[in-house]
Amino acid sequence: MKNTIATLIAGLFASAAFAQAPAPAPAPAAAPATPPAKADVKEAKADAKADVKETKADAKHAKKAAHKDATVAAAK
Repeated sequence: MKNTIATLIAGLFASAAFAQAPAPAPAPAAAPATPPAKADVKEAKADAKADVKETKADAKHAKKAAHKDATVAAAK
């Protein structure tokens, strides 16, 4: 019983101290994001197109290599 009363009193003091603490300062407003420049957008699109072309070329090469390997294996 004594522990319960001591806990309640300690909680009362803690809540009173918390209630008297000053409010935290508000966070500063975030700066508005600037849109990317048109040149950056065009460059990003060009890079994406180049990546797609490269990926397609790699897939085509892999397909030819797989066909060649299958043909050689069938010949043996």
